[in-house]
Amino acid sequence: MESIIAYFESINPILAAFYATLFTWALTASGAALVFLFKGMNRAVLDGMLGFTGGVMVAASFWSLLAPGIEMSPGEGFVKVIPSAVGFLLGALFLFGLDKVLPHLHINFKESQKEGVKTPWHKTTLLTLAITLHNIPEGLAVGVLFGGVAAGFEGASIGGAVALALGIGLQNFPEGFAVAMPLRRQGLSRTKSFMYGQASALVEPIAAVLGAWAVLTFEPILPYALSFAAGAMIFVVVEEVIPETQLDEYTDIATMGFIGGFIVMMTLDVGLG
Repeated sequence: MESIIAYFESINPILAAFYATLFTWALTASGAALVFLFKGMNRAVLDGMLGFTGGVMVAASFWSLLAPGIEMSPGEGFVKVIPSAVGFLLGALFLFGLDKVLPHLHINFKESQKEGVKTPWHKTTLLTLAITLHNIPEGLAVGVLFGGVAAGFEGASIGGAVALALGIGLQNFPEGFAVAMPLRRQGLSRTKSFMYGQASALVEPIAAVLGAWAVLTFEPILPYALSFAAGAMIFVVVEEVIPETQLDEYTDIATMGFIGGFIVMMTLDVGLG
């Protein structure tokens, strides 16, 4: 692990963010590839995976984004928390806007429950776009953190950025399977189900590069940018991930998956950061 951290310290931060999110995309693709090995997915397993995803995202929002953002903000008392509060709100509003505009359909929901503007797009496309929404703030978070390290902000570290990429990658693995298998049940071939599943994470490297570039270009925005990513991630968890796990009898499994995901991400961030 030390060699990995040293490598990321030695390269351009934008390139580092790109490589880190290529890793998170690769784990999404690996999860989606399980569609070639299995004919179906147990609903309890799916809910546990989604719960794990939510736990990782919530822990990452605090340990990797909000806490460093507050630490590096100037001032004391209420003044010190203003950038994080503003950034958090803007991030949530950004995802709120995307949620209302981008056509999508959550994994466990009926086609009549699709959200966003009305469109004739096929259900498979809508399912993929729903997971893509999850991945935008995740890629942005990784890019912003790498950009913050390069800008020399106290509280931002390569270890923390690598920990965040690892945590997001770990929850992307089951997420890839969680989107590919429902597509397979819709009648798509295994190959098409895999392609749609892995494509949902292609937005992460794009968002990461944009996040790193923005922080390096406009350094004072870093506390806002970190909290922006956190607000966007928390919006996704509360609006989409948690409701998807509460539609059947496996809510306890989803809850324990959430706890497990939180512990894993917290451990990674504290251990590596």
